[in-house]
Amino acid sequence: MDPFRLLELLILVAVLVGFVGLLLRRNLFLKVLAMDVMGSAVVGLFVLVAARSGLQSPILTAPLAPGAVAVPLPMADPIPQAVILTAIVIGLSIQALLLVVITRLSRIDPSLDLASFDAGHLDAGGRR
Repeated sequence: MDPFRLLELLILVAVLVGFVGLLLRRNLFLKVLAMDVMGSAVVGLFVLVAARSGLQSPILTAPLAPGAVAVPLPMADPIPQAVILTAIVIGLSIQALLLVVITRLSRIDPSLDLASFDAGHLDAGGRR
């Protein structure tokens, strides 16, 4: 089996595991953890897409000597690499914000069960 196909399959499994965890778990912390698994799998997919054309980083080197012939090497695509960096930063900030909100919600109900935060059972101040 082609290594890229195997990596694609593993990434698909990681996305599906994160999605199933997001749907089936009732604990808010486990939902954030499942979202992080999905986000990491998407970052892995972008790394894999960037490596399709080559594995060498596209970094400019020193100019060649006069009369020398440059041998073109297969380079990785730099656009997905920039998107990866942006996705990592955004994912980290969203995860930090969600963990702060969950920490505040744990004061209301330490079990962090999604059903316990029904809006009908809380008063205007967020208390039971």
